[in-house]
Amino acid sequence: MSGLDLTLDPERQPRRFEVINGAGGRRHWSMDDKARIVAETLEPNAVISEVARRYGLRPQQVFAWRREARKQAASEESPAFVPAVVTTPPPEPTPTRPAQPRKRKATRDVGVIELEIDGVAMRVGRGADAKTVAAVIRALKSSS
Repeated sequence: MSGLDLTLDPERQPRRFEVINGAGGRRHWSMDDKARIVAETLEPNAVISEVARRYGLRPQQVFAWRREARKQAASEESPAFVPAVVTTPPPEPTPTRPAQPRKRKATRDVGVIELEIDGVAMRVGRGADAKTVAAVIRALKSSS
C-alpha cells in the first residue's frame, strides 16, 4: 500500500492536520509597494535576486515590474500625438522683368584636338598632359 492511498483504515490515524486560514492564491501588491521595490532594484550595486527574496518574490516578477515601469515611463514622456500646424505657402514674388533664357556656351568642343591615324580617332581635351598625348600618338604610329 502506498502512502497516498486514501482508505479509511482505523490503524492509520492522521498525525497532523494543516488548517489554512484566510484567502489563498496570489498576493496583490499596491502600486506604491511595486514602485518602492522597483526603486530598490535601481540603486547602485543592487542585486535583484536579493531584493526579490527580501519580499518573498521571484526575480522574474521583479523584472516584469521593472519592464512595466519602463513602458509606463516611456508612454508618459512621449505624447500620444503631435499637433500639426498647417500654413499656406508664401506667394512667389512676381518677376520685375521677363526672364531671359540662358544661352549655353559650346564649351564641350572648345580647345579640343582631334587626331585620326589609320582609322583610330583620338580626342585631346584642354589641360591634357603633353607627355601623355605624345606617348599615345607614338603608340598609335607604331601600331600602324
